[in-house]
Amino acid sequence: MGAVVGAVVGFLYWKFVGCSSGTCMITSNPRNSSIYFAFIGSLLFGLLKKEKQKTE
Repeated sequence: MGAVVGAVVGFLYWKFVGCSSGTCMITSNPRNSSIYFAFIGSLLFGLLKKEKQKTE
């Protein structure tokens, strides 16, 4: 779920903010931006996910 949200945010970031000069590694290409933000989104959602406690 985090990767999907991150990819959408990355695409929107590229579309509305982007890189005007075209030399930015991440934000100059929609594919790079989506992949990078998908990775970051999956990391953040993984940190926020609550672990189920096992009671024995």
